[in-house]
Amino acid sequence: MGTNQKLTAKQKAQRIRAAQERERLEKEKRAAAAKTKKVFTVVVCVILVLALGIPTVALAFLGTGA
Repeated sequence: MGTNQKLTAKQKAQRIRAAQERERLEKEKRAAAAKTKKVFTVVVCVILVLALGIPTVALAFLGTGA
């Protein structure tokens, strides 16, 4: 289909709707990816805090008995 072909109003409306739908889906995909990244970052931070905090507290309790 060449770009020089004349389009009817119905075809133009369909193309515009299809483009808007693609744009909306892409926007939703980007938003979902951003949300996933934020959740992943929070989970990694929690794991790091626990991994560093638990041994420190354990050593503090064990060190006071000596």
